[in-house]
Amino acid sequence: MPHFALTIIGRDRPGIVSQVTEILYRLGCNIADSSCSILGGQFAMILIISHPEYTDHVSFGDVFAPLESTNLSVFLRTLRPGGEKRPDLEGEICMISVYGSDKPGIVYRVAKELGDRRVNITDLNTKLIGSENRPVYVMMIEAVLPENLSVDELRGVLDHLKDEMQVDITVRSITPVEL
Repeated sequence: MPHFALTIIGRDRPGIVSQVTEILYRLGCNIADSSCSILGGQFAMILIISHPEYTDHVSFGDVFAPLESTNLSVFLRTLRPGGEKRPDLEGEICMISVYGSDKPGIVYRVAKELGDRRVNITDLNTKLIGSENRPVYVMMIEAVLPENLSVDELRGVLDHLKDEMQVDITVRSITPVEL
């Protein structure tokens, strides 16, 4: 069965998820995976969907036109076979939290250290919190460590960034317990 990546972006307002999922529900689509977030003032959602009768993005016709008429941008992409499968993530899963005064380069510097050590970033969110006079940059990263790197070793690797960038960085294991 073909799978599709459906991306919706638009100015945040209540009801976007309801509007999108109502269309998918009425079509009989299955939502295999999804992620939604507010980026700045824009709401962004990406869903992996499937339906046995839809073979490519053209077969959906104009079913998403009601979304576009409410100023939402819609992009539908047909996934190559296998692109819908849950990734096989082997390794210890950890959460990396970064807090500090807002300045350029925080995401790059942390991501560079992780990438250099083959740490796979599986989720990354950033927010600016605090006040207008005292903004605080917050970054949360979920990552999978390679076999040859422990959480303690990663803490040590990131310690030099704490001092250099004047930010607080914590790393903790969140590897799920198997049932």
